[in-house]
Amino acid sequence: MKTLTQLTAMKTTKSSAIIALLALAGSALTNAEPADTAAWQKLLDGNARFVSGQSKHQHQDVKRRAELAAGQKPFAVVIGCADSRTSPEILFDQGLGDLFVIRIAGNIVDDTALGSVEFAVAQLGARLIVVLGHEKCGAVKATVGVVNGDAAPANHIASIVEAIKPAAQASKGREGDAVENAVLENVREVVKKLKVSKPVLEPLVKSGELKVIGARYDLDDGKVEIVP
Repeated sequence: MKTLTQLTAMKTTKSSAIIALLALAGSALTNAEPADTAAWQKLLDGNARFVSGQSKHQHQDVKRRAELAAGQKPFAVVIGCADSRTSPEILFDQGLGDLFVIRIAGNIVDDTALGSVEFAVAQLGARLIVVLGHEKCGAVKATVGVVNGDAAPANHIASIVEAIKPAAQASKGREGDAVENAVLENVREVVKKLKVSKPVLEPLVKSGELKVIGARYDLDDGKVEIVP
C-alpha cells in the first residue's frame, strides 16, 4: 500500500503534467498565424474552374504524392456531406494535401468530427473552415419529413436526423422550399457551433486568426456560394 506521502507526490506529478500540457496548448494558440484571407478566394477560383469545365487537376501526380510523404499542411478544412456528388477536392479543383476533408451525411459535427477539426487547426495550421451544405440534401429532406410528421427512422439514421432537427424546426414555415431552407439553416447552425467550440476554435475565431464560413453547393450548375 502506498503511503500518504507517495500518493501526494503522485498527484503533484500528475498536476504538473496537466499544467505543462495546458501551457503548450496555450502557447500554440498564441503563436498561431493569422487567418489566410486568400484561402477562401483560392477555393472560389478552383470552383470557378470546375464550373466552367477548366479544372487543372493539380497536385495529383507522383511528385505531389512523394512531397506529402513527409507531412501535410492543408490550407483549409472542409466539413461536407457524404453525398457522392459533393466531393470537395473535385468541386474546388484541389489535389492531394490541399484540403482536410471531413464528410458525414448532412455535414453535421459531432464530438468525433470536432476532434478532427481541432487537429487540422491546432496541429496542421489550417486557418479556414468551410461548412459545405448542398442542394437537395437527402439527410435534410428526411429530417424535414420527420419534423412535419413522418415516422422517425428506427436505425442509426435517427442520430443524423436528431442532429439536423433543430435546423429543420427553426426554418419550418419560412417562405420558399422547406428542404432548401433547412439546408441553409443547418449550415448556419454548424457554423455557430464551431465558432464557440472550446478550447481550440473559439479563441482563434475571436482573435481573427481563424475563419469559419458557411457555403452551399448547387448540384445543377456546380457553383459554391456563401450562406449569409
